[in-house]
Amino acid sequence: MGTTASLLLHCPDRQGIVTEITNFISVNHGNIVYTDQYVDRINGVLFMRLEWELEGFTIPRDQIKEYFRTLFAAKFEMEFGLYFSDVKPRMALFVSRQNHCLFDILARYTAGEWDVEIPCIVSNHEDLRPVAERFGIPYYCFPVTRANRDELEPQEMALLDELGVNFIVLAKYMQVISPEMIARYPHNIINIHHSFLPAFVGAKPYHQAFERGVKIIGATSHYVTEDLDAGPIIEQDVIRITHKDTPETLVYRGKDLEKIVLSRAVLKHIERKILTYNNKTVIFA
Repeated sequence: MGTTASLLLHCPDRQGIVTEITNFISVNHGNIVYTDQYVDRINGVLFMRLEWELEGFTIPRDQIKEYFRTLFAAKFEMEFGLYFSDVKPRMALFVSRQNHCLFDILARYTAGEWDVEIPCIVSNHEDLRPVAERFGIPYYCFPVTRANRDELEPQEMALLDELGVNFIVLAKYMQVISPEMIARYPHNIINIHHSFLPAFVGAKPYHQAFERGVKIIGATSHYVTEDLDAGPIIEQDVIRITHKDTPETLVYRGKDLEKIVLSRAVLKHIERKILTYNNKTVIFA
């Protein structure tokens, strides 16, 4: 399959929207290769993802977005995004000292599992620089703390702008992102949380879980918002544990789960199959 265009949209639901959009693609000789839609009947909102081949499409690709804005956005009170398959997302990785999520992401990237570019790894510590060097990715250290965040974060954002970064993955980055950076990348900062939210808060969550005698542990990947650990949830999973587990085995098993949950969330974002609405996500298959 050649280059494709993908349309992600949501708008108030009413009769004829899907027909009008698909007809628009067909009339202009676009071959539709993917279409899926979902209607939130409680709120009366239509969510849709549509992908079509650009070969033979009569509208120049640099004009497609304006056509949709003119023909559909105002008419249907529509919010939409348009993406092209030959334009790879550019992902920045933010890390601190834990390396399990970083190794997993870089292994998938190196194996060619993800159609993405990683122009940089950003950290507030030097610990993981050897990992970045092993994979040949530039590593930038900004020693961010709560006290100097307002001074250093603008430097980080300037770097991301210079490198053309589209979205950020917090691969166990242990600093709170400022409202300014969140506003710069709305629903484009992905975090991994050590629990099935809502859950144990504060330090040593697995030790808290051990003390409470829990029977499952989980992990949650979500978009970052100003409400700490309360952004739209992308992916969650759990595993069963028993009384035989120790805090050390919970940490080991929890880290393995974090890697899987984060990778699933990142893949869906790279594939442009996530829509956010009212602090929730609609995720297409």
